Amino acid sequence: MNPIRVAIVGLGKIARDQHVPALRANGDFTLAAVVSPDGASIDGVPRFDTLDDLLDRGPEIDAVALCTPPQVRRELAAVALARGLHVLLEKPPAATPPEAEALEGLAAANNATLFAAWHSRFAAGVEAARDWLADREVLRATITWREDVRKWHPGQAWIWQEGGLGVFDPGINALSIATLVLPRPLSLTSAELDIPANCDTPIAARLELRDSGGTPVEVDFDFRQTGPQTWDIAVETEAGRLLLSHGGATLTLAGNTRREEDREYAGLYARFAELIRQGRSEVDTAPLRLVAEALERGRVNRVEPFYD
Repeated sequence: MNPIRVAIVGLGKIARDQHVPALRANGDFTLAAVVSPDGASIDGVPRFDTLDDLLDRGPEIDAVALCTPPQVRRELAAVALARGLHVLLEKPPAATPPEAEALEGLAAANNATLFAAWHSRFAAGVEAARDWLADREVLRATITWREDVRKWHPGQAWIWQEGGLGVFDPGINALSIATLVLPRPLSLTSAELDIPANCDTPIAARLELRDSGGTPVEVDFDFRQTGPQTWDIAVETEAGRLLLSHGGATLTLAGNTRREEDREYAGLYARFAELIRQGRSEVDTAPLRLVAEALERGRVNRVEPFYD
């Protein structure tokens, strides 16, 4: 089978740090082009200002990885899918679950693969955590996802604009893990959002979730943490405590800790290749649904303005 020819659309920090190295390390793919309206480029790779420009006069491609800010992803995905191209969507896959589901229908109509790529689900400890929790009774869980926005999103104004999600941009990673590893579906009970006076999106959020059996899950997201960063999911069960830390890379069970190297995007692209070979799509909207409900129903506290 010939390598899948991929174009990266949106050559920002996440594309350079994660997508490009993962693509180049996977023999199932070749990086055929990049689309970057700000002029960013990669040596030896054709660059285009827009996706339409690439599709009209660029090299032949089979797939696109959409790494743009989320506000423009739906439109770009629709253009690519209408051409029969396979599409990998960075998280979040769309602004709302119905938008993502509509794109899945468009993919099916054009015999294309659509992959909503929840990269944190491929962290080293996540699969083992899911397996361990599968036949255990969960008593409660806590999610603490606190990081420094100035370190991870420097100068990225889009994150504070409508559709940018604010603290839910990293927080949805935690929810993507929780909705995978916890044995029962989650629903939102309440939400409280801290939104800076000069922003459209929250800088911090506290959620109360319940699983379908009534088990509580407490969530604390904050973009204002300095010093050590916290990306933890702790689950109490009748058989003991499970802790996923470092964003899922470290798993602690019964006091025994195992940490492996980052392999999230390697796993993500391996899954994308598998889905393309099978002629299937994978669009799980559970994490997005929780965020959409929190943004719609959450009680808003206006806090001090944020300046990068």
